[in-house]
Amino acid sequence: MKNQIEYVAKPLTCELDFDTFKMDANGLVPCITQDYQTNEVLMMAYMNKESFEKTLETGYMVYYSRSRQKLWKKGEESGHLQYVQELLIDCDKDTILAKVAQVGAACHTGNPTCFYTSLTN
Repeated sequence: MKNQIEYVAKPLTCELDFDTFKMDANGLVPCITQDYQTNEVLMMAYMNKESFEKTLETGYMVYYSRSRQKLWKKGEESGHLQYVQELLIDCDKDTILAKVAQVGAACHTGNPTCFYTSLTN
């Protein structure tokens, strides 16, 4: 049996208020999610103030689903949770980078990452 690391979600603190980020007209900020050990890009989603605060509060990645118009805790249905290791903001304060410990597949298709379709040869 393969040894699996047990991750623990823990509350986080943030030096900046979400209101200082550059949001789109709907109050959303893009969030690129990356494996904290390999730096592989896993997915891209959006966060609003409430999802950002829930992420800080719980230590799990919580996004805002534009299609469902509600908060979405990654893995709440699949069990493929994302444990936050670090959150960063870019120099323009308009994109969040989340470094996570991914348990299971990041993509809803079952692929390890959402970026598996090549556009070039």
